[in-house]
Amino acid sequence: MSYAGAVSQSEVKPANDADPTEVGHVNGASAPPVPAAAPSEALPLWSVEKSIELYQIRGWGEPYFTVNAAGHVEVRPNPEEPERTIDLFELSQDLKARGLELPLLIRFSDILADRIRRLNECFAKAIAEYNYPGIYRGVYPVKVNQQRHIVEEVIEFGRPWSFGLEAGSKPELLIALANMNEAGGLILCNGYKDTKYIETALLAQRFDKEVIVTLERIEELDYVLAASEKLGIAPSLGVRAKLTAKGVGRWADSAGDRAKFGLTSAEIVEVVDRLAERGLLDSLKLLHFHIGSQVSSIIPIKNAMSEAANIFVELAKMGANMRYLDVGGGLAVDYDGSKTDFHASKNYNIQEYAYDVVASIQEACNKASIPVPTIVTESGRAICAHQSVLVFEIVGTNEVRFGAPNEPRPNQHRVIRNLYDTWRGIVPKNVQESFHDASQAKEEAQSLFKFGYLSLRDRAYAERLFWNCCEKILNNVRRMRYVPDELRNLEKVLASIYYCNFSVFQSAPDTWAIDQLFPIMPIHRLDEEPTERATLADLTCDSDGAIDHFIDREDVKPVLEVHAYEPSHPYYFGLFLNGAYQEILGDMHNLFGDTNAVHVRLGEEGYHVAHVVKGDSVAEVLHYVQYSPESMVERVRQQAERALKKGQITLQQMRILMRHYEESLGEYTYLSGGDGEEA
Repeated sequence: MSYAGAVSQSEVKPANDADPTEVGHVNGASAPPVPAAAPSEALPLWSVEKSIELYQIRGWGEPYFTVNAAGHVEVRPNPEEPERTIDLFELSQDLKARGLELPLLIRFSDILADRIRRLNECFAKAIAEYNYPGIYRGVYPVKVNQQRHIVEEVIEFGRPWSFGLEAGSKPELLIALANMNEAGGLILCNGYKDTKYIETALLAQRFDKEVIVTLERIEELDYVLAASEKLGIAPSLGVRAKLTAKGVGRWADSAGDRAKFGLTSAEIVEVVDRLAERGLLDSLKLLHFHIGSQVSSIIPIKNAMSEAANIFVELAKMGANMRYLDVGGGLAVDYDGSKTDFHASKNYNIQEYAYDVVASIQEACNKASIPVPTIVTESGRAICAHQSVLVFEIVGTNEVRFGAPNEPRPNQHRVIRNLYDTWRGIVPKNVQESFHDASQAKEEAQSLFKFGYLSLRDRAYAERLFWNCCEKILNNVRRMRYVPDELRNLEKVLASIYYCNFSVFQSAPDTWAIDQLFPIMPIHRLDEEPTERATLADLTCDSDGAIDHFIDREDVKPVLEVHAYEPSHPYYFGLFLNGAYQEILGDMHNLFGDTNAVHVRLGEEGYHVAHVVKGDSVAEVLHYVQYSPESMVERVRQQAERALKKGQITLQQMRILMRHYEESLGEYTYLSGGDGEEA
């Protein structure tokens, strides 16, 4: 399916000093459509430039995302043609008009192509500068996003560089074998393996492919040797080393003595000896290690490279036919734009990463006078994250608004009059003292109520006065440079809740499971000041179905700056950089299924939708949990017939009920527009 669309032609030209090697560096991206104002220029009360700064777009979004003069998020799918942009809000409206309801996952194929190009060009530059006599061949870990169109596009865009695939399970191996049609295509077989997995991999070597089985556990060697003898095929083998060097962040335990996968030094030596005994030492040709995903600091990478390079050298000295050094994954994504070693960021760029990998291997091999290997990386997150944006709509709010309180009557209880006096006297210099006074008065009011000295109406009045005080304190705190610790939580406590038409568990499960940070922001109205503060809640009936941690310049903030919700006008948000892991990890909590997804590509005359992947219908998710929609319809019909005979329902009402029931089974699992039929 293919739809044509317009691409705006911005007059922006690429910066002369643009560095094509990295996303997120201001000096390495083309100028945004709305340039920053010079210090001498007076900005209006609010501006697009202020929104760009507020939502940190230059940090996490360049060179792919910015904001245009209309206040809409703008996408540059191909940074080499920065004048060709797509208005994300207009694209979302266009797709919705074509019948693709929100939430909608938009995959920009050109961004995926650019990520693959950048990675390969960075390694090509490092290889050239160091005069490295070997080559680089990246592989895509299928586990990062197994969706068919993604895998097919990775192969398509990676073809000029002989990009390969990495399989971590038997199903992923089957995907790799079916899709990697190129002669000499590189397929790495990782993960737990049974006999059929290993035999399939060995037989696939007859397809003119380089299929390498990586030993992750010492027991797998027995399976490989048995399969090799049975089939009469010499295996292509690798070993995964358990390095002492560890990564940082949530996945640091991927390396080290207690790592789930990998062989110790003693086990690696055992593999070498056993292969040598059988005359198969030439089969060992790859060393692999992995120190964890999202390695935010370059230092652990340097340490791991030094250790791994020396293991590689030692294996070559022992007689193994070492041809590949697979440095695994870990190349991080700067989700918060801070360019630090914070877990949601990284303090290096792709080019620095490539330099360090190449230099470490070159140094170790030159020192030992052995041939350098082909360098392999498994950088799935860095390839896949940027190309996907989840667009969803706000469907309602729970706003916290108190305003000015009514003055208490002279004969009302002292605690109420004290609370009112506290509210009236709040100024910036006494916010902490006022908070203490208000908190004490609220506790006193609750105690008085418990002992029967305060009516329910007066208790409610006292609690409202307390929140009046908190609201006024917060308004003062927002203008203060230093905020006392005990007042920092007021922002979250008094925040509105914006209800969103999506499921956290389906579309962004890592925000719930590991507190992953993703850039989230409105995709329009960015020329307006966001006057509200909110947390986001999804459609599920689960208190965990919420997002209350957002990227910030220096830390994580508990609320997001948003615009006032207007029910009569659509309000669209984007959740960015979510192309890695989220789709496959998502689950069907409350039976919210897969979202609609589209693949958008730049064409000669604008954008076009290359693929449409319809989201789950209600009937489809019911099938997943073993229900028969046909039987369900019949059961409801029988109940309706009985109710009709008893006079409990009219024929017209029965007709509407059955129509709604049957139509709902074929509809999207998320909220949709449309008016029901009146009874």
